[in-house]
Amino acid sequence: MPKWLKVLLKVVAAIFLLFILLSVGLFIYVNTHKEKVLTLITGTLNKNLDGKLAIGDMETTFFKGFPGISVSLKNVSIRDKRWNEHRHTLLDAKDFDVSINTAALLRGAIRISNIEISNAVIDLYKDSTGYSNTSVFKKKNKQPENKSEEKDDGGSSAEFGQFSLSKVSFAVNNQKSSKLFQFYINRLDGKMNYPDSGWRADLNLNVLAKSLAFNTQKGSFIKDKVISGQMIAGYNESTAKINVTSKGLNIGDDPFQINALFDTGKKETLFDINIVANQITWRNASALLAANITKTLNMFNLGKPIDIRAQIKGSLGGGDPYLHVIGDIKNNKLIIPGAVIDSCSFAAEFSNHVAADKGYDDANSAIRLFKFTGRYNHVPFLIDTGSILNLEKPIATGNFDAHFPLANLNYMLSDIAKFTGGTADAKLRYKADVINLKLNKPVIAGVINFKNASAVYLPRNLPFKNTSLSLNFVKDDLILNNIKLQSGRSVVMMEGRVNNFLNLYYDAPEKILLTWKINSPELRLAEFLGFLSARKQVSKRPEAHRTNAAGNSPNVIDQLGTVLNKGNAQMHLTVAKVYYRKFLATDLNADLLTTSDGVILKDVRLKNAGGYMNLNGRLTQGSGSTNRFDLNTTVVNVNMQEFFKSFDNFGLQSLTYKNLQGFLSAKAKITGGVTDAGDLSPRSVHGIVDVSLRQASLLNFDPLISVGKFAFPFRDLKNIQIPKLDARFNLEGEKVIINPMKISSSVLNADVAGVYGFTRGTSIALDVPLRNPKKDEDITDKAELEKRRFRGIVLHLLARQDEDGKLKVGWNKNHK
Repeated sequence: MPKWLKVLLKVVAAIFLLFILLSVGLFIYVNTHKEKVLTLITGTLNKNLDGKLAIGDMETTFFKGFPGISVSLKNVSIRDKRWNEHRHTLLDAKDFDVSINTAALLRGAIRISNIEISNAVIDLYKDSTGYSNTSVFKKKNKQPENKSEEKDDGGSSAEFGQFSLSKVSFAVNNQKSSKLFQFYINRLDGKMNYPDSGWRADLNLNVLAKSLAFNTQKGSFIKDKVISGQMIAGYNESTAKINVTSKGLNIGDDPFQINALFDTGKKETLFDINIVANQITWRNASALLAANITKTLNMFNLGKPIDIRAQIKGSLGGGDPYLHVIGDIKNNKLIIPGAVIDSCSFAAEFSNHVAADKGYDDANSAIRLFKFTGRYNHVPFLIDTGSILNLEKPIATGNFDAHFPLANLNYMLSDIAKFTGGTADAKLRYKADVINLKLNKPVIAGVINFKNASAVYLPRNLPFKNTSLSLNFVKDDLILNNIKLQSGRSVVMMEGRVNNFLNLYYDAPEKILLTWKINSPELRLAEFLGFLSARKQVSKRPEAHRTNAAGNSPNVIDQLGTVLNKGNAQMHLTVAKVYYRKFLATDLNADLLTTSDGVILKDVRLKNAGGYMNLNGRLTQGSGSTNRFDLNTTVVNVNMQEFFKSFDNFGLQSLTYKNLQGFLSAKAKITGGVTDAGDLSPRSVHGIVDVSLRQASLLNFDPLISVGKFAFPFRDLKNIQIPKLDARFNLEGEKVIINPMKISSSVLNADVAGVYGFTRGTSIALDVPLRNPKKDEDITDKAELEKRRFRGIVLHLLARQDEDGKLKVGWNKNHK
């Protein structure tokens, strides 16, 4: 071994031995002068305290902090001078271990290389007046008594190297600003560095957040969540700002990125915290918020995780912080109260400071949705921009666009219509109150267009095809135009309007009156027989919203069925041709009013059988398959044969349109029944009919022929001409009362009265002179004709039905 190396080793050994001796000596010194060292520590620290630092006991260990000295302090407490008033101890630590730099201690200074605190409570308290127990760290205001006190104390202010906390309860209780931050520190390890600009701390933590309440009245964020991971904090003396960043930080089970800035140079410390959470579930995100917010948000849900970015900015001194949250939702399933929206994507933004001149509160908060696309009940839609303003009294607004096959509406309108073809376009702007997290009575502006629609209107079982319509919502009114409706061979063009529609829609649907102008080149009534049957009540969906005592719902879809059940329509019809079975009318003009239980007919005028008809009345739907009608009608100069054929002989069996010629005028006031199939209910008609015949003929009427072939064998009974006949009939269901009438014809004259029964009960008295009316055809004097009418032999006959229902003609022994 070289000589120089031996010398070097001896020198190193000597220095190491000297260091060991000095350390042992220092250890012996501290143990033998425990009270002096303890006094030195507490005295040095108390110089900068406006209160009291107390240390119950102190022990030193040689090897634990080697080459420094480790001091284990027991029952360490720090109290401000007003502790007796508020009873909040700033620090109460059962175990407080400090490793002290040996060389610095020999110079009379304290350099703390390591601090370990366990089984402790740290309580930073501020009362309602603004006084804080942290004022214990303010320097005393008294002036030094002599210059010796002004001397530098040799750098006795403490610096920290490493520190750790375990089983420590930490709280910031600010009663003045209603803030409470409270954590239980399972473990917190940190390492301090002191660059020229200030300090830097590397932290590794596992902390239970018991309260993070920026306003204790509104509840705590991240309550009972474990925060674990790494954080880096740095302080810049020149700016008096603390920067905090996270590294691998978890809150609960979700990773978070946090960047925070605390400005301690202000009178009240300002903070600006930015948080990023990628792929966090809705339930986990809502669980991080205050309990009242969590309860509300849990009424919603998203099927897949989402990305969230948030900013919280404010002052630790008081007041609500500024909140700004941005979320990105892509191809997700949104569950809202009463509905599910599939395949939804949108960007969401929340702010509690919409107006710059107002506060940070619910009234100045807004939720905004951008480019919201989704499918509701199979209907795709786009909300370009939607907002919920003023969360105290929320109002939702937005633009709604949709384009889709009409068959997609079958899921939403399952009790109203079944579409088999066509498309829908909607461009709407809506505004609605939000009550119990649901849109309430939305007000709509814009247009909805249906094109080439094929459907069945289920409440009336009416089919339509090649149908188009346009619904325009203008202020409170609904305007319907460009409507073309086809059902079978019927084609209808319609224009309509409902005034005050949006107000009546929710609160008084029974007052809705839809005014229609309807034109048609051809209308076949048989294709609209569904209007005769009672309208099927539209049932509520299983998830339907609440209704009030009147059965009205604030939800636009649920209320649609109620409106269809209760609303009325007033129609003015102009139709070129109207067909119903054998009936054909032309040039129809009519006013119709539909009600919840039928149709009112007003000023109906039409041409038929060479004449015309006027009609007023009402059709009322019955509880079964029979409906009631009340009609007042006037028939003017119609071809009798065509008229009877059109109305299927009015239910008569023996007398048909084939037996009649001439022209008929009549007035009728009748009631009766009609089935859902459009047939007259048998024996249901009651009322009075006044009939006037002109230039009439009775052809091949078998009952008269059978009688006349014996009584009048040489007269033409197959063509009985009746120039004029006026008669009145009382319709009484099963029978027709024939009021006394005089028949003057080419074959015979007769006075007729009695009862005609449709099935039984016929009893008709006929007084028939045998005198041939042709003998008097040259007489024009009416009085003379009346005298001659009953000259000669007069047959008094009675036509009545026997027990088998056959009509028998015999002598009327009860004649007058």
